[in-house]
Amino acid sequence: MTARAGFLLTLTLLFAVAGCSGGSGEEDRVGAAEPARASETTVAPVGDTVEVGDAPQGIVYDARTKLLAVAVHDPYRLLLLDSTTLEVRRSVALPGKARHLQVAESGGPVLVPDEAADQLIEVFLPGGSTRVTDVQRHPHDAAAASNGDVVVGNEFSGSITVVRGGKVLRSAQDLTQPGGVIADGTDVAVVDVGAFTLSTYDLTTMKRTGRIGAGAGPTHGTLTSGHRVVVSDTRGGQLLVDSLDPLKEVGRLALDGSPYGLASDPTTSTVWVTLTATNELVGLDLSTNTPRVIATYPTVQQPDTVAVAPGSHTLWVTGTAEGVVQRITR
Repeated sequence: MTARAGFLLTLTLLFAVAGCSGGSGEEDRVGAAEPARASETTVAPVGDTVEVGDAPQGIVYDARTKLLAVAVHDPYRLLLLDSTTLEVRRSVALPGKARHLQVAESGGPVLVPDEAADQLIEVFLPGGSTRVTDVQRHPHDAAAASNGDVVVGNEFSGSITVVRGGKVLRSAQDLTQPGGVIADGTDVAVVDVGAFTLSTYDLTTMKRTGRIGAGAGPTHGTLTSGHRVVVSDTRGGQLLVDSLDPLKEVGRLALDGSPYGLASDPTTSTVWVTLTATNELVGLDLSTNTPRVIATYPTVQQPDTVAVAPGSHTLWVTGTAEGVVQRITR
């Protein structure tokens, strides 16, 4: 190849690379935040661990039945574990992937938004019977209001759907990419992971009642005492504390390590958050608007989700990379 031919080939390749970037600003767009890919653990996790199945990601505890619900893959199913022994009591087949779980009320049902099947699956406790409702595209999270309605965040439809007794009542279509859903009475707060906002809605009218910024890449939220929501700004490396009445930010805390999974214990005004980049679990006192760290524990690898028992004496963490559940007794 001549020097001139080599130069022309190099120039052609440079233009090709430039052409791939589009030059339209698309390369500057930032999508929804995701949990950090955790490295292997360097500190032994505290407590006990048990293997449960492939890629557990979604865990919740029910205080009345003392069951721990965990969503696993390959095959997709919801496992109901004895929260003390971590033995499987029931295995409920799921049509597809579920990543986040909530309990509608003490005693169940467990709310399972099945992302692949576009369904809300309610799993009743302790027996594991189910009720299935078709919703919209890629339901990511679901929460129950005090009147029994279930609010589902349909991530890829940009909507929330209200379900009652297995039937869809109504929807709101004015979100970009809803992620975490938090219910407070008959009001609901939604973390929009595409617009980086937290919005509130009146469920009777499905009208938006407020919207504020939620950092550089929020993913989920949890309700704590005093009608406040704690939001994990996963990309921004911080937790935000927002009052719901009226909707406004009232506090924040920088928290390195890609904060992601959240669990709240309103009885102690405590919130627990997983740090997926560093394989850690952090406990925070939320008795005031300024979160205060009260505990830090080393976890299993890729701690994407966490559950807590009332009183915050026992916690459970999913080790998504290793297919295990970790139990921490404080």
